[in-house]
Amino acid sequence: MDPATERPGTERDSVLAALRERIVAYAASRLSRDAAEDLAQEVLLVIHEKYGNVREPAELLPLSMQILRYKMMAHFRKSARHGDEVPVEDYPLADDGDSPEDYARKKEISVRLAAAVKKLGVECRKLMRLKLEGRTFSEIRTLLGARSINTVYTWDFRCRKHLLELMSGSWEARK
Repeated sequence: MDPATERPGTERDSVLAALRERIVAYAASRLSRDAAEDLAQEVLLVIHEKYGNVREPAELLPLSMQILRYKMMAHFRKSARHGDEVPVEDYPLADDGDSPEDYARKKEISVRLAAAVKKLGVECRKLMRLKLEGRTFSEIRTLLGARSINTVYTWDFRCRKHLLELMSGSWEARK
């Protein structure tokens, strides 16, 4: 293309595009990519509005880097005052539920446990129910009429051992 027919702003536009890439690269090395893009836009806006008469790339580069440093300092001061503001959309949604695999595994254990508890004797089921209600061993001793708390400990040990035997010796399913 002939320089005489070329648009007058085209050379400056290509210089500003290259300059923008360098500004973004420098700012991104110290800030997030989004903040670097925003700062580059602000720097180019200042150059366009206040320094429209500067045309030489040798003058534009140091000028833009100085403006960028001022803009970055202002950004750091603002974030120190206000804290890092992150848009709500950027926060991941909390997933309090189990993964499908964990859910299926827990469901299987629950089914096996319920079947095994049904096979326990009446006294063991009563002891397990009281424990699940949050009763202490001394309260269970009183409710079941045991003479000693050690008796309740022994019953608890034997019931848990029998329950584990009914579940094939493992809380997890055998493969």
